[in-house]
Amino acid sequence: MQFSKIIGLSALALAATVTSAAALTVEELKQQGFIRAATANEVPYSYMQPDGTSAGIGPDVANQVLKTMGIEEVNWTVTPFGTLIPGLKAKRYDFVAAEQNISPERCKQVAFTEPNSSYGEGLLVKKGNPKKLTTYADIAKDPSLKVAVVSGANNVDFLRAVGVKDDQIVFIQANADAIPTVQSRVDAYAATELTVSELAKDQAQVEQVSPFTDPVVNDQPVRNYGGFAFRPEDKELRDAFNAALIEFRKTDDYKAILGKYGLSEQSIAAAAEKNVADLCAGK
Repeated sequence: MQFSKIIGLSALALAATVTSAAALTVEELKQQGFIRAATANEVPYSYMQPDGTSAGIGPDVANQVLKTMGIEEVNWTVTPFGTLIPGLKAKRYDFVAAEQNISPERCKQVAFTEPNSSYGEGLLVKKGNPKKLTTYADIAKDPSLKVAVVSGANNVDFLRAVGVKDDQIVFIQANADAIPTVQSRVDAYAATELTVSELAKDQAQVEQVSPFTDPVVNDQPVRNYGGFAFRPEDKELRDAFNAALIEFRKTDDYKAILGKYGLSEQSIAAAAEKNVADLCAGK
């Protein structure tokens, strides 16, 4: 049986009728035979491979966690980052595995698990870094500079926090638009360090800013903590997944997955040092 796959619109419609309006339970999903998940198709956090199987930090961990819960099949939906939470709330899928940063604003809308990953910020710029940028604050110092960010991504909050004005910010639909946007109409693209690193790989016209200093917000360097998102009403499902995730984080298999996608030992350890309650409270 193919463990993870993209499903068509007709199958999604059928799944919507099978899934009741009541809160989802693990037992219901076992009987149903599958769970529906969403990805924003962003390497290396969560994406679909050409053969239709899932990959990335979020899906790889989710697949293993769900196996321990007795749920063998995951049907994946690919959607733009900014529609992940609206689609979850609209019950187009049952959870999100896109390593979204756990933030107070998002916690008002969805129920996150404990952190699954931790990562810093980054900037993608034209080759040679002609504006000599080293941090988000450098953009704020020059009002003529423009920076792109994916619509719905929380990087915009960090840009604004260090003084970047709204008229300096250009919103794009997806990471795939970052390279042509940097080449044609902005001075930089702001995203997480792993996103920028992946985009810059083997590129002749753009590069990742290095060294880069993470923005400081409320006297603390910004660090993202990615988690899985569930609907608040699906508490039993979220709690069961969360408990299984906490156990899986203790294994070498978990560390191997995160390491495979470029996370350092320090970043892997950092994910376990924070808890979701504090992150939702902005601590």
